[in-house]
Amino acid sequence: MPQSRQTSTTFAAPETALSFRPVTLDDMPRLRQYLSREQGRTTDFSFLGVAMWIDYFKYQYCIYRDTLFIKGVLEDDRRVEAFSMPVGALPLSRAVPYILGYCRARGLVPRFSAVPEYALPGFMQFSPKEIMELPDWSDYLYDADKLATLSGKKMAKKRNHLNRFLALYHGRWQLTPLTPRNAIRALQFMGVADLEGDNAPEAAAERDLTRRILENYDRLSPYLHGALLEVDGHVCAFTVADIKGDTLFIHIEKATRSVEAAYEAINALFARLMTERHPAIKYINREDDAGDEGLRHAKQSYHPLALLKKFNIRL
Repeated sequence: MPQSRQTSTTFAAPETALSFRPVTLDDMPRLRQYLSREQGRTTDFSFLGVAMWIDYFKYQYCIYRDTLFIKGVLEDDRRVEAFSMPVGALPLSRAVPYILGYCRARGLVPRFSAVPEYALPGFMQFSPKEIMELPDWSDYLYDADKLATLSGKKMAKKRNHLNRFLALYHGRWQLTPLTPRNAIRALQFMGVADLEGDNAPEAAAERDLTRRILENYDRLSPYLHGALLEVDGHVCAFTVADIKGDTLFIHIEKATRSVEAAYEAINALFARLMTERHPAIKYINREDDAGDEGLRHAKQSYHPLALLKKFNIRL
């Protein structure tokens, strides 16, 4: 994309200012305070968007001058070290130079990954050497009411699927909130997810990370929302999400193909439950498709309001 070669007016940050330590689940309540101050709607700055992927992206953090700095790897290449966009009290013009100083002292190339599109102008003052869009990692953003009601002509097929589920399993299905007490049932259901799921390394890794969240649900539950969908007393689907501002982030959604329209049902019924309980929710982020064509088709079939673009930036 075209880049303006502006002269940076930022101050020179000390090279020893930042000291990083590995992120743990115990750190997440503190980090959440900073993530909630980020103004965008991409999943990378939501609570579970970080907590679930701590090990996968090798997250480390530093809080300095009331600002959160996260170091990890490129979203599309885990061999390369990169930083998240800093969030907190410092504007980019004063936060980024600390990362530049850190990299200069260690001989690292300053790279940022999954930078939301709205933040690009803020990085232009540093005359970036490269800005690369990550099309496979754009988040799908939906109108919350549309997903909850499936109203309108565009949603007719989804509405028919849901109605089919409700008719087939009338009096036999139940949606219950996910709690520390029943999270074990979702964890047990992961055996079904393994049998029916994709065997690609990324998909297998995602299932392992899902297990870790469920195993620690008692610790994380104050910050999460979820639900179990049952038919005849057996779990056929579950979901886990969190809320930031006016957006509900769906991080985990599993269902079995042996129950007709289970995916459509958990999607719509959970959206309905959450919008009723939390009227401030206006949007639902269902994350990216990771370049998977089947997943891309499924997400597009719900007619997103927008694709939230993300970028890698090299300074």
